[in-house]
Amino acid sequence: MARKGENIFKRKDGRWEARYEKGRDRQGKIIYGYCYGHSYKEARAKVLHAKTHVIQNECCDNTENAVKLASICAEWLSSKKPVIAESSYIKYYSIVSNHILPRFGEKNLSDLEEIDLTDFCHALIEKQYSQRTSNGILSVLGSILGYVKKNYSFQIRFEALKMPCNSKETRVLSSAEEKTFVEFLLTGLDCCKFGIIFALMTGLRIGEICALKWRNISTEEGFVKIEHTIQRIKNLSANSQSRTKIIISKPKTHHSQRIIPLSTDCIRLCDSIGHFGNDSYVLTGTNEYMEPRTLQYRLAKYAGSCGLNGVHFHTLRHTFATRCIEVGFELKSLSEILGHASTRITLDRYVHSSLQTKRENMEKLPTLLTNKSSNSAVMFE
Repeated sequence: MARKGENIFKRKDGRWEARYEKGRDRQGKIIYGYCYGHSYKEARAKVLHAKTHVIQNECCDNTENAVKLASICAEWLSSKKPVIAESSYIKYYSIVSNHILPRFGEKNLSDLEEIDLTDFCHALIEKQYSQRTSNGILSVLGSILGYVKKNYSFQIRFEALKMPCNSKETRVLSSAEEKTFVEFLLTGLDCCKFGIIFALMTGLRIGEICALKWRNISTEEGFVKIEHTIQRIKNLSANSQSRTKIIISKPKTHHSQRIIPLSTDCIRLCDSIGHFGNDSYVLTGTNEYMEPRTLQYRLAKYAGSCGLNGVHFHTLRHTFATRCIEVGFELKSLSEILGHASTRITLDRYVHSSLQTKRENMEKLPTLLTNKSSNSAVMFE
């Protein structure tokens, strides 16, 4: 539904979109800008403000040559903000501010070349970022360049935005380490120790266990329902003195909102801790939550107390997934329990075979030697 005589229309998602001319490229093609609002009035006010900036030439020249990537990044972030979660916006904002603008912010679009992207990848390698961090940065830069291609008719090869696979081996507890750790946590069991064991038995993410309340656990029906997650994110509010803030929100994707069946052992564990009110958080037993960094600190303290090094909360999730594969878990079920969008993610990121498992699989191969040949002496000269 559009307003007559204006490039303002209502989208299928309920928001209003307003389009305006920002200028023209070298071929004379119109370059459009976009503003979004929750109402026609809001979208119209934004687009009038944007048109004023164009007329007054406050942002940049109307030619594609003079458009700096800093302006493009600001436009891209503005287009993303209405359609993504706050935590995702903060993540993108931080990547743009800390990595992309320092490198490319003052470059004009016409000066951006494929070699610049290749050099950027090499710089990330030199800084020794993890594979996941580097890929996240490149993903954001690729999305920005896609926005440029769509709105500015600017062509650049994306093939240069690739990182060599050099991921570190993820820490997974061996069966013996897992048993030692659980026995330690069961000694003097409290709410926090219970929550750590519960996460180890269900594969929950740290934000999910921090947001979990007792009303989400049903021992009678034998399942836990994941509905929320807790995150500490950067605070962009100009009026706040705090640099970060805690948010409790629904998980990022619908795959993460899930129901996980509980094993008999896990149900017994829940019954052993006692009963708390439905609105009590699992990790505290009260109406006050425990934030992720506090839980990380306690986990490291507990792991150190029983001689386990390099244990982070994600170690528990990886360990859970690995144990499931070792006992023959059906992959699709495991993927849904972990809250993944596909089984590929489960296999590539969370499944780690132990040497013992590999040895057992090797023994499944048919024998190639007969009794006669295996008893014969073989001489090598």
